[in-house]
Amino acid sequence: MDEHSAGRPAPFQWDETRVPRWFPRAVLYVLVAIAGFVVLRSLVERIHDLLVVLLVAAFASFAIEPAVDWLARKGMRRGAATGIVFVGVTVIGGVIVFLIVDLVVQQVRGLIDDAPEMIREATRWVNSRFHTKITTDSMIKQIQRYQDDLANTAGNVGGRVVSITGSLLGVLFNGLTVALFTFYLVADGPRLRRNICSVLPPERQKMIIELWELAIRKTGSYLYSRLVLAAISAICSGVALTIIGVPGPAALALWLGVVSQFVPVIGTYIGGALPILIALLDSPVNAIWVVGFILVYQQIENYVLSPRISAATMEIHPAVAFGSAIVGAQLIGPMGAFLALPAAAIVQAFISSYLHRYDVVVETGTPLTEQTQGEATD
Repeated sequence: MDEHSAGRPAPFQWDETRVPRWFPRAVLYVLVAIAGFVVLRSLVERIHDLLVVLLVAAFASFAIEPAVDWLARKGMRRGAATGIVFVGVTVIGGVIVFLIVDLVVQQVRGLIDDAPEMIREATRWVNSRFHTKITTDSMIKQIQRYQDDLANTAGNVGGRVVSITGSLLGVLFNGLTVALFTFYLVADGPRLRRNICSVLPPERQKMIIELWELAIRKTGSYLYSRLVLAAISAICSGVALTIIGVPGPAALALWLGVVSQFVPVIGTYIGGALPILIALLDSPVNAIWVVGFILVYQQIENYVLSPRISAATMEIHPAVAFGSAIVGAQLIGPMGAFLALPAAAIVQAFISSYLHRYDVVVETGTPLTEQTQGEATD
């Protein structure tokens, strides 16, 4: 050892046989995290139905709270206002469901009775236009056999009463549970928000209140705008289908109006497929008129009606809406697909409120302002 290295400390050497001090604690944290994840996953699977009920109740409360707030501002007690809105929604919804079911049953029965003659007329038209020799005897015999089965169905219902009753009781129980939670969330909404905010710091309180109000505004405006558009679509479709001469115009118009507005992205195509099919069986020329009406009305709705009626709602990109519907359906089924659009609108509005946007810089490094945008397009 020379005189220069005599006063220096010995260099650090890693002892491979020694376990670091942080290693046992890290292993413990990982094991606790894994155990917590397994327990949480098992708990979520067990209470999945309850979580779905709570989610539906939350969105239902967001949808009806604007009406309750309006009645409360008029001087009515919040509990009484919530009850009135509940009764109104229940009565209107029950009447609409009854009318749709009754009309659909009647129209389906009439279509089945008229199906043989409609098929004969469609076959004659195809053979005369395209010089084919299509026969419909086997098809008509099959339909007539289904007619006999349909007529005998009423006598065989007795053996299925138990299963049908069980299903109805399950649906009724879930509906009452959703109604109970929804009533509590709306009638006690202000106090619930105060209780939640009382355990949060002031800056978090502001965020929670803004998010809650944003959810109410977006969900309510989305639902009300959809209902208005569905009503206009059903009325216009009913008038058009009646003029064209399509069988069962009332039921088909209700179907088209509801499905086109409440099924995300592809609702127009699903809703329009049934009237087109019925018109095609009745008269191919009528089917062409129905297609033309749907195309024209869709343009009027997209560029005239929807921008005015949906002015308070947030426009969502079709790809985002479609992806949200798929994710919602995968998570909680058909109800998830229905709730996906207002949920996506709430998330998008919340992010837009707190996300800072910057000017886009072009290749030259200059911010892309309105002037440079015009120059870039030129």
